[in-house]
Amino acid sequence: MNNSLTIDELDALQQISTLPKQGRASACVARNAKRLAGLKFIAYERDGRLSITDKGKETLFIKNCIDGLRAISADPLAPLSHDVANFLGKKGHIVPRAEGGFDITTRGSESLADIEAH
Repeated sequence: MNNSLTIDELDALQQISTLPKQGRASACVARNAKRLAGLKFIAYERDGRLSITDKGKETLFIKNCIDGLRAISADPLAPLSHDVANFLGKKGHIVPRAEGGFDITTRGSESLADIEAH
């Protein structure tokens, strides 16, 4: 089974991760919930609510890191969340700039080119 997600499915996963406890799911979530549950990105709780699994959290974090790398390559002053900036820095994909923001490293550029190629 293919675990690659469409843009719509990633959007639904993001919405589920920020859904309040008593919140109502959007049409996007309803459309994609069955596939996301089947791939173990989300789970149904006993009360019928949707919750995101560890696999789903990891997928969203990777997506945020890729989006952050793209943003830094376009604009060195693009804002990054603390956890994404910390992770990309530890992996050697970005380095902090003296005047603020981040620069993408050669390793980061190569990783981004590889991601874009696929």
